[in-house]
Amino acid sequence: MLINEFRARPEIDLVQMDDRELQFNLSDLSSDLDVVLNRSVSTSRAINAIRLFECMGVRCLNSHQASSTCSDKLLTSAVLQERGLPQPEVRVAFSEDAALSAMEKMGFPVVLKPAVGSWGRLLSKINDLDAARAILEHKRVLGTYQHAIIYIQKYIEKKGRDLRVIVVGDDCVAASYRTSEHWITNAARGGVSEKCEITSEIRDVALAASRAVAADMAGVDLFESDGEYLVNEINDTMEFKGCCAATGIDVPGRIVDLVVSRAAEIACA
Repeated sequence: MLINEFRARPEIDLVQMDDRELQFNLSDLSSDLDVVLNRSVSTSRAINAIRLFECMGVRCLNSHQASSTCSDKLLTSAVLQERGLPQPEVRVAFSEDAALSAMEKMGFPVVLKPAVGSWGRLLSKINDLDAARAILEHKRVLGTYQHAIIYIQKYIEKKGRDLRVIVVGDDCVAASYRTSEHWITNAARGGVSEKCEITSEIRDVALAASRAVAADMAGVDLFESDGEYLVNEINDTMEFKGCCAATGIDVPGRIVDLVVSRAAEIACA
């Protein structure tokens, strides 16, 4: 959808890059690119490539700062806490014993998430200590760095839906409910998108969350809980196909408008 939108604009010279083929010479960081729009599905490749493009003086959307923060749930939660933005209770531990203690203090059920991950993968809803011990053992045996950081979120009874709010620049351009009979409502896991009217409260929370992580554009995921909206996650390379279908809003067009405006800012600088 984005590629088609870029190609429809004759003033844009679109260069598509496969990050698996990129090479950087750190002794000669030069580029004739104006703006790089990150749509990579590889978090590690994207974050490092963005940093190197920024070394070349290329404006990246989103920036290395924003992408690094959004790709790590712990860093995102820390920023939200610093800004006083509402989110589910979060506790972090670095050992199984500490994690079990934290879960008991929070009270079950809780949700265990990898600090780095997407598409609702490797999420575990834990209802008691027996389940917690089993899941934590699996994480220890998996043995990767991401699984050594134990990110625990209080389970929120969201009644089968959450919200995806698309922020582009300083505007909430679209919002959709994602509904599912499963407690995981991600579209990638079968959640169905339905149009959501953007209220002033939704707009205020989503914009504040996007600004907190210094994002040019973001998909802000919200939970409804006891009459308020909680920020669950902030996605820097958000997907929007379901939201477009549900709302009829041209999200790709708004993103390309932002890219063009950022390029114009550079040209005028």
